[in-house]
Amino acid sequence: MRTASLRKLTVGAVAAGLVLTGCGTTAEGGSASDSANEGPISGLRVMVPNSPGSGYDTTARAWAQVLEDEGLAESIEVFNLEGAGGTVGLQRLVNEKGNADLLMQMGLGVVGAQYSNQSEATLDQTTPIAKLIEEAEAIVVPADSPYQSLDDLVTAWKADPGNTPVGGASNPGGPDHLTPMLLAQEVGVTPSEVNYVAYDGGGELLAGILGGDVKFAATGIGEVSEPAAAGQVRILAVTSEEAVEGVDAPTLTDEGVDLVFTNWRGVVAAPEITDEETQRFVDMMTEMHDSDAWKQVLEDQGWTDAFVTGDEFGSYLDEESQRVESVLSELGLA
Repeated sequence: MRTASLRKLTVGAVAAGLVLTGCGTTAEGGSASDSANEGPISGLRVMVPNSPGSGYDTTARAWAQVLEDEGLAESIEVFNLEGAGGTVGLQRLVNEKGNADLLMQMGLGVVGAQYSNQSEATLDQTTPIAKLIEEAEAIVVPADSPYQSLDDLVTAWKADPGNTPVGGASNPGGPDHLTPMLLAQEVGVTPSEVNYVAYDGGGELLAGILGGDVKFAATGIGEVSEPAAAGQVRILAVTSEEAVEGVDAPTLTDEGVDLVFTNWRGVVAAPEITDEETQRFVDMMTEMHDSDAWKQVLEDQGWTDAFVTGDEFGSYLDEESQRVESVLSELGLA
């Protein structure tokens, strides 16, 4: 098992309800697993294992739309299956053995939830397709917060961590949870004393921030860039190695905190699909990734391209699972 670095960590961006929405109508006939591998894939369903408007949801709908616009797939159905940090969706995927019409959006939130929820379903049971993006986390406060800088926040946090709740749209082990835990360790707050409040997706988290339910939050930059531009929240710092283009905020290292942290998101398929079906998904995502339309999405969303596929992505998943488990243990949180 790899030893986790607590100073530079690259890990990936939560009762089951079913909300069906789509990039197109539900396909009638046709299948992603059709034997004739010519023309667009038809009948594909994409599961988002948390709420509408979340980072996973935004990502899945973006690449699904590009697939349709580029003629690589048609009539894609994107649907949300929330619960337990993504492990309700993960269990559903694992139960769909051999179903080559189903993909699931995922990332660190699901990696960590395997451990925090003691999930019977695990990512090593799925079929890795592609890692897509990386994204910085943001340390954010309401616009009317008394904390004008990261130093202001840290001073108050160290003085009374229990009464300085921090929100995030991740269960324990997810990016929005690990970010404040690692930050706490770096600035002298005991991680076990951090008052972390988990929300089910970015929309609920934003409501918690604006409602004053938490004093600050850690979340993906894409979740708060628009509210920040609208003057609803203020971003005190970002966790990337360099400043994020278009975001008026320093990095943690600029503020004297020796921590770099990058979230990521990818796509997996059901277990026990054929090698041919796996390769068709990999080829489809590769063509999508290479399109000008996807490059525009990356630019518009402020996402960093981090594309790897198939077995290489599978190895990355194994390493990340080991790393997250190790970090949680080192922080006394597992």
